[in-house]
Amino acid sequence: GDSWGIFTFLCAALCNLPALPALNCSEELGAGQSIQQTYDLTRYLEHQLRTLAGTYLNYLGPPFNEPDFNPPRLARAERVPSATVDLDLWRGLTDNARLAANYRAYSRLLCYLRVLDGQVGTAELRHRLAHFCASLQGLVLSIGGVMSSLGYPLPAGPAAPPARPPRAPAAPNDFLKKMDDFWLLKELQTWLWRSAKDFNRLKKKVPPAVVTLRLEARGF
Repeated sequence: GDSWGIFTFLCAALCNLPALPALNCSEELGAGQSIQQTYDLTRYLEHQLRTLAGTYLNYLGPPFNEPDFNPPRLARAERVPSATVDLDLWRGLTDNARLAANYRAYSRLLCYLRVLDGQVGTAELRHRLAHFCASLQGLVLSIGGVMSSLGYPLPAGPAAPPARPPRAPAAPNDFLKKMDDFWLLKELQTWLWRSAKDFNRLKKKVPPAVVTLRLEARGF
């Protein structure tokens, strides 16, 4: 009947239409999302370090695990990158300079943490250190990604931190060796605290990622 004829005509017409544009929804992964992910990772590392530091300081024993222990920084510890910079001076740096300083510092701190990982005597603590080192290496790579997305060059040096830092003079006694470890954790805590603030401010300056619709013409 007429209905069947109309149906047949429509099917034939649809089969002979040129291909329609395909509608694709894709998320532009820009600097905003990269900064947000780096901020989230920094906060995660802060949380992770609180547990790790407590466990490691108990491993070192007294006086390092005492709450009021606050020794002066020794000359030996100066090889660990210090975060004790005046906050106003730090904020006065360009975004590029702060990102480069973070990238270099975490690359070096990661090297020293890997040395700790090979020296501790308990399997549980070695496992925690290894897990933290993996997360910290992810932070180094993430900071590099932020710099690239903003058009900043990476600091000169290897793309990935070496497995071991340059050999340093051995501590003359066990107490000074523990003091080195104490200051490594203390500086790392300060770096992560400040980095979280850096990335929180930076993500407010850079617009978040947007979802865009893109038409791909096919058959025209």
